[in-house]
Amino acid sequence: MKRLLIFIFSMMMALPSSFAATITAAQDPWPPFISPDKSMPGLSVEIAVAAMKTQGYDVNFQIMPWSRALNEVTKGRIDLLPATWYTQERTAYLVYSDSYLENELSFIKRAGDAFEFSGLNSLSGKQVGIVRGYGYGDDFLSATNFNKPDANDLTTNLKKLQAKRIDLTLEDKLVALSTMKEAGLNSSDFQFTTASLSKNPLHVTSGKANPNAQKYIDAYNKGLATIKADGTFDAILAKYGIQ
Repeated sequence: MKRLLIFIFSMMMALPSSFAATITAAQDPWPPFISPDKSMPGLSVEIAVAAMKTQGYDVNFQIMPWSRALNEVTKGRIDLLPATWYTQERTAYLVYSDSYLENELSFIKRAGDAFEFSGLNSLSGKQVGIVRGYGYGDDFLSATNFNKPDANDLTTNLKKLQAKRIDLTLEDKLVALSTMKEAGLNSSDFQFTTASLSKNPLHVTSGKANPNAQKYIDAYNKGLATIKADGTFDAILAKYGIQ
């Protein structure tokens, strides 16, 4: 009888860790950081899942267009965006985690185009394709000396660039090359400018309308420190060929 009671007590003590709370996350395809491939869901997704798991959370991730994902997180209907750039505007409605990686945002041009970026003035008169809702930085977005036609995704902008409907688009080089490959576009049709627009740290974010936003971000920060210390973070990077 005593052994039975000890067993039951042990099982009861184990229950909280056996049934992890499930939270939601969403974002658009953004390889290699975000991918619809279940076996390779992306760096940002795997880092978020691993970090939150150490704090007792399971993450239910889904793919959706960026503008919709941002809106759902902002309104608190979805808990996390796994890969977010910082903008001053977004601090009004998003809680930011510690940064975990960095993107370098370069301009993409058609192969053979002599253009080189040397500041926002060098974009005068250009048609620069952007992705709707992306945080390119306040100075870039408020500049009025060039046009910024938007699209739902980078693939659309790359096709518009090929068709000479825009002069430039911009993205992290690693993301752009992965997107070209997945979309069946020939990377030799494009070139990257030598100078970049900016270097953007990546963060996980949660909407301030979500009553648990700060709790989730605090948990992520603790989990991130844990997976960096135990080697999980580096193992995820290595899985995607990043050292």
